[in-house]
Amino acid sequence: MKIKILIPIFNDWQSVAKLLEEINDLSISSEFEISVIIINDASNHDRQNEDKTFNNIDSIKILNMKKNQGHSRCIATGLRYIYEKEEFDYVIPMDGDGEDRPEEIKEFLDQIKNSNGKAIAGKRIKRSENLFFKTCYQLHKLITFTFTGKSINFGNFTCLPRDTVQRMINEKATWNSFSGALTKTEKDIFLIPSIRGARYFGPSKMSFSNLLKHSFSIISVFRKTVLIRSALFIIFYILLIKSNASIITLVPFALLLTMVYSISNLALRENMEEFSNSLKNINDIEKIK
Repeated sequence: MKIKILIPIFNDWQSVAKLLEEINDLSISSEFEISVIIINDASNHDRQNEDKTFNNIDSIKILNMKKNQGHSRCIATGLRYIYEKEEFDYVIPMDGDGEDRPEEIKEFLDQIKNSNGKAIAGKRIKRSENLFFKTCYQLHKLITFTFTGKSINFGNFTCLPRDTVQRMINEKATWNSFSGALTKTEKDIFLIPSIRGARYFGPSKMSFSNLLKHSFSIISVFRKTVLIRSALFIIFYILLIKSNASIITLVPFALLLTMVYSISNLALRENMEEFSNSLKNINDIEKIK
């Protein structure tokens, strides 16, 4: 069975080198043929050429992008490349910084036979970040659920069968939000517990503003639901405050309109033409192995 591990990267070559070593050290059944495809999002730090032997990885490729396009679009481009250019049975997208723990790859592979061809996702049951980030993350989940009615408790770390990848590359929302698009295209996702690991090197790049943008990107996938819920809230709120309207009572109303405006702008990023032509952004392909 051919497994493609998809890793988006921007500058963090040290972490990816460590991740590759840990993937190579996994005791994976010989029935699985493991290959790694790294999407280099136009990094401005050079990769150090190190003579490493990866006996348990069948092949390693680096797709070097011409221009930076962001984490979600790197994954989307990688999915399209693998579907159109590679032979595969499953794709495992994962972060390259250690937060998606490589030892859980074995659990994904073990669950393939139990998943009945469904997409498998790592349900995050524990995180390794500080209290502030954990609080922000819970707020992100609350906002997402409030506006969409969807409890999305997984990220990019998934195991996708070929049919799912096909649906994902034909869904324009994939260009904007991986987890949102997967929730939209797959009605029944096979969840397994996943512990969010600590970064190999340096602090997390996910700030509060980036997490908020991430939340809005997911919400924008379900914008029809958002508009309906927002309209109902506005009607209810107006009826509630109509006799006591003031500048203070109008603040929640203004915040909601600002949020809906931001979500609408993010929805414009769902450009199917750009997504369909995303492979044109590949500058060259390096074959490490």
